Amino acid sequence: MIDKDATDIDAHAVKIEGHAMTLPGIGTWLTKRVLLSPDKEAVVDGDKRMTYQQLNQRTNRLARALMDLGLRYGDRLAILAHNRLEFLETIMAAAKLGLILLPLNWRLTASELGFILKDSRTEALIYGPELADLAHAVRDKVAFKQTVLLGEKGAADLPAYEALLEAQSGAEPDLIKAPDLDTPHIIMYTAGTTGKPKGAILTQGASFWNVINLYTAIDFSAQDRNLVVLPMFHIGGIGLFTLPMLYVGGTAVIQHTFDPMHTLDLLVTEDISLFFGVPAIFLALIQHPDFKTEMFQGVRLVMSGGAPLPVSLVQQYHEAGIVLQQGFGMSEAAPSIATLQKEHALAKAGSIGRAVFHLEAKIVDDTMNELPRGRVGELVIRGPNLMQGYWNRPEATAESFTDGWFHTGDLARMDADGDMYIVERKKDMFISGGENVYPAEVENAIYELPQIAENAVVGVPDKRWGEVGRAFVVLKPGQTLEPEEITAHLKARLAKYKIPRQVAFLDRLPRNAAGKVLKTDLRDKFSSTTSPNEV
Repeated sequence: MIDKDATDIDAHAVKIEGHAMTLPGIGTWLTKRVLLSPDKEAVVDGDKRMTYQQLNQRTNRLARALMDLGLRYGDRLAILAHNRLEFLETIMAAAKLGLILLPLNWRLTASELGFILKDSRTEALIYGPELADLAHAVRDKVAFKQTVLLGEKGAADLPAYEALLEAQSGAEPDLIKAPDLDTPHIIMYTAGTTGKPKGAILTQGASFWNVINLYTAIDFSAQDRNLVVLPMFHIGGIGLFTLPMLYVGGTAVIQHTFDPMHTLDLLVTEDISLFFGVPAIFLALIQHPDFKTEMFQGVRLVMSGGAPLPVSLVQQYHEAGIVLQQGFGMSEAAPSIATLQKEHALAKAGSIGRAVFHLEAKIVDDTMNELPRGRVGELVIRGPNLMQGYWNRPEATAESFTDGWFHTGDLARMDADGDMYIVERKKDMFISGGENVYPAEVENAIYELPQIAENAVVGVPDKRWGEVGRAFVVLKPGQTLEPEEITAHLKARLAKYKIPRQVAFLDRLPRNAAGKVLKTDLRDKFSSTTSPNEV
């Protein structure tokens, strides 16, 4: 857990005449919006357009329905669906009731999701018909107390989402315990360095302070319209800028899944002013044959995060008259950590910029001594938007914090102006298409093959995805194995983005005197001397 006494900012209370007052939870945002701007458009999902009053009523109906299904404060509720209106309603209904939401990554396999759901002891599942096969496979592995199917039609053993809402009142739910900013709201599971995922617990306060941090950096308002293109199971799809729009009274325009042409159309037809994506999205857009500069004419903020932003891509957008900014964050920070100022987007391309307002950042050595500017060390941060800890992982939580400072695991340097540059990840994790990949998890899966003596997985540059995996494999004496056999084995166990795109066979792995695999040597030496097989 975070040592609150060690932080400079009290994340959860304000002082009034010497007394502490806990702020109400973020579920009240919709209630307040109904008082301030009931007829303002809150969300667009295809042909569905909801005002704040309509969105709040539907969210209240859902909250009441979940209570009737037996869910109470602190219970875990999972959602498995593509981006859609109901996903946003579920986020806010959970906030109103004090439920803990698990947004499930539909790119994962049923086995991977099964581990997450069992580890979190999730009581209920809401899923979309578009992911019915995956949901059924998950239900074979996990016993839920309640399962709800999105849409107007349910199944033989499942209630329909819309039927549940129709049976309820749109009035505010009657609460035995009202959530506040200390209330856990979301668990974002990320793959652990040991191969086992761990869930970052984000309180409602973390989301609140993320809004405030972004507001001071970007200055958005009720007139802004944000395109939600990142999956809402991703913290970027929730925090940039879906929840911030609800706070200021703006509009969230939801795209179910990324499609370059549809995205370009929405930028124009929906008068989008805020657009956040990952480098792979921006590369796909500018390479699309129908890309036109004027499509971005009304977009005042175009920001990338989730993976290192190639300088060449920044330059391509600059040549098209579009300022592409770099942001930096992580699930454990809900997610905002740093932004590069718009006026420096080109001159300092490659920098993540400076820490957001209510967050401290410094570069330290292995003993937590702050390093002078220009020196490379680990980036550590502290602030009220950080996670509460890892779910049921007290050891991992304790290892991640030192005197209230969170260890990002990224090696960075700070220039004379205070702008930061990520040099390399301290651990072996790499980012492919905006998704974190931890080699240990992939290596463990490869080791299941009986022909394998040893293996190592590293991230290598890729023009489309930023980075992809390359597996270096040593076979046992007398054994044979084709790259396609390794891929086929992994497809049943891992999400597609985790599977190495290249396989190289070696006689032995390079190791240091202590026996540790020299992954730096694998990246540098073998990237030019080996001809890996593409799979």
